[in-house]
Amino acid sequence: MRWLEVEFQGHKYRVPVTKHQGKLWFHWRGETHVLDSSHAARRTSGEKASLRSGVIAAPMPGKVTRVSVKKGDTVKSGQALVVMEAMKMEYTLEADREGKVEEVRAQAGKQVALGEVLVRVGDA
Repeated sequence: MRWLEVEFQGHKYRVPVTKHQGKLWFHWRGETHVLDSSHAARRTSGEKASLRSGVIAAPMPGKVTRVSVKKGDTVKSGQALVVMEAMKMEYTLEADREGKVEEVRAQAGKQVALGEVLVRVGDA
């Protein structure tokens, strides 16, 4: 098993991590996180680097129960995009950035695999 060290508010935690399709997936404090440095924004003068990719992927295998957006919609960071069911629990997947929906692959009723891309959000 692989481990990742997370520092939060001055405390360090070890969390189990899974590598899948070149990304690191870990579950911590009730949320699933994905690390993929290839989507990191480039730092320009006065701007902070961002890992917000606009790629919303399935955090685990499951069934899509609701899709709340369509291609061309404008979304805000934190807006619900897709609801899926896995292990008898419901998960709401939210936009990780503001922008315009470029692609919607998710379909209600469809089974999805871990890491499967469901929605892509681009610049507004």
